[in-house]
Amino acid sequence: MSLTADDVNKIAYLARLGIDARDTESYAKDLTGILDLVAQMGTVDTDNVIPMAHPLDQAQRLRPDLVSESNQREAFQAIAPQVEADLYLVPKVIE
Repeated sequence: MSLTADDVNKIAYLARLGIDARDTESYAKDLTGILDLVAQMGTVDTDNVIPMAHPLDQAQRLRPDLVSESNQREAFQAIAPQVEADLYLVPKVIE
C-alpha cells in the first residue's frame, strides 16, 4: 500500500497533528514502509503456532493465596462518616 502526501495530510488532520509541509513526503515514505511490513507479516502462515503471552518460557512466581491481615472492618467503619448494614454510605455523584 502506498500513501501519498494527500493521505498523510488527511491522517494528520484527523489526528489533529500539525506537520511541516516539507516533511510530508518523508512521512508518506515511512508510513508506506510500515504498512508494507504489516502486510508482509499478515502473509505468514501461523496456523501451527501456539499463541503465547511472552516470548520467553517463564513461569510466573506467585505468592501463596493466604490471609495476611486480620479483619479490621469494624475499626475502619468506626471512623467513617456514615455506615449502614456494614456498608459505607457515600454521596451520589452520578445523576
